[in-house]
Amino acid sequence: MQFIKPDFTRNIINISATFAEYLGCPNENPVLPQLKSELSKGYKNVVFIVLDGLGVHPLRTNLPQDSFLRKNVRQTLTSVFPSTTTNATTTLLTNRYPMEHGWFGWSVYFEELGRAVDIFKDADSFTGESVGAGFTLSRLPVAPFYARATADIAVNCVVPSFWQWREKSAYVWKTFEEFIGGIQSACAKEGRQFVYAYFTEPDTSMHRFGVTSAEAAETISSLNCGVEKLFSELRDTLLIVTADHGQIDVGGCIELYKDEELISLLRWRPYLEARATAFSVKEGQNKNFEELFNKKYGADFTLFTSGELIQNGYFGACAPTANAKLLGDYIAVGKTDKIMRLTPLGHDFRGHHTSLTAEMEVPLIFIGKK
Repeated sequence: MQFIKPDFTRNIINISATFAEYLGCPNENPVLPQLKSELSKGYKNVVFIVLDGLGVHPLRTNLPQDSFLRKNVRQTLTSVFPSTTTNATTTLLTNRYPMEHGWFGWSVYFEELGRAVDIFKDADSFTGESVGAGFTLSRLPVAPFYARATADIAVNCVVPSFWQWREKSAYVWKTFEEFIGGIQSACAKEGRQFVYAYFTEPDTSMHRFGVTSAEAAETISSLNCGVEKLFSELRDTLLIVTADHGQIDVGGCIELYKDEELISLLRWRPYLEARATAFSVKEGQNKNFEELFNKKYGADFTLFTSGELIQNGYFGACAPTANAKLLGDYIAVGKTDKIMRLTPLGHDFRGHHTSLTAEMEVPLIFIGKK
């Protein structure tokens, strides 16, 4: 599979940069000219929907070309790396590069704790034990870009109950019907409205059943129909839809957490992501580690030094920050359809992402009507 490097002139962060400019927020990142032009038309409502996992590959696999979502694709963008929800949704929310916000992956190792932490759950990645509610936010503070809006446009959020950054006025959903209802309620208010709406599908279905499964097709078809119906009922609205990342079908799982020979060369156990795995190597063991890893796993994963990826701008068009140390010494990037299970708590996913292959491409969809 061919690797796709993040392009930070046509990336999900550039969507947020464009919205930041629209809302009068501080912004130093490149904007998307086509989206900027559409926003200048003065719509009463601007609705931004993030459908988790609905990258270009799942979209093309599961919807016909004349479907509502596919026929309104305006541009193909890249996700961030690792192409995973923790990293990508935080990038979208903050208008900051991964190197700046540090929420690189599902599991991040913090030396001060001596633990890898599932950062969305504040739980030990290997045992599931809580490390204290709010630990990650205290260690890696996050603020929505729209919190600094100055334009005369009301900001609304339509988010799940577990969303950590929701405002008191947010519309909280438990079902897709409530998700759509929250958007409709926000748009029905007087004055100009900006709506930031996040939904967890089709990512959940594709993880469980695979991108090419009948279940994924049904879920994506339902999302397509629901969004199309929503747009048909709104007036004077610009609707924008994208994904945080895509997915591919999984072709096998390597139980890396059981490889004590490799782990004996590390300062702590592997962490980060199943297709973008980070390693911190004991002093003097780099050569042994490289040789052993490539011998065992080189057919499915390409081993990079973290410094090489940082220097080449994979984590943002910005200078390295103190967050760079969270990336360890090496990152193994999946080049086939294999995943690595890093802890005994891992899942038997049939669809996954996080690497630099097809899961990196996401659609920029928009359609407006006055």
